[in-house]
Amino acid sequence: MDNFNDERALLKGLASHDPHAIELIYRQNYGVIEGFIIKNNGFAEDARDVFQEAMVILFEKAQSDSFELNCLIKTYLFSVSRRIWLKRVQKNKKTYLPEMDILEETIPVEEDLETHLKRNEDLDLMEAAMNKIGEPCKSLLEAFYLQKKSMPEIADQFGYTNADNAKTQKYKCLNRLKKIFFSQYKTEE
Repeated sequence: MDNFNDERALLKGLASHDPHAIELIYRQNYGVIEGFIIKNNGFAEDARDVFQEAMVILFEKAQSDSFELNCLIKTYLFSVSRRIWLKRVQKNKKTYLPEMDILEETIPVEEDLETHLKRNEDLDLMEAAMNKIGEPCKSLLEAFYLQKKSMPEIADQFGYTNADNAKTQKYKCLNRLKKIFFSQYKTEE
């Protein structure tokens, strides 16, 4: 049986409460969702809640005659779970999570899981480059790009005489970061 028919059979099984189909969907997809949520400052219980919500949404959609799944179930569940998690984090706003902003900007919903995993690797490389760049560059770039601080605020925070000096330092730091990132990126490929 080809992948397309397998997916349809799983959806039909889900819609008709088939325990084997439900269990298979859980086994094939839960780990990726849990990994994503834990990597993005969540806990295992958060992952269970989010995955359950995504399964309920998929179940309700699968019962609708008009629903047509035009991607893999794993892609659909990942996208729905990701959206649920990002909304939950933004709603709670207990802590500032710059990774969430980056993920929201870089991973469209319809994107396939393999592409997401590749982008996740790129984000890991960027994080490693940020860790290698050292201070004050790391903090300065985080203040500007992640915390969205203005140049006068950065100049004040880091003790630069004016915003232009802070801007010059940001430019130098950004060039160093690019150099480190692309040297790592080439060795990964």
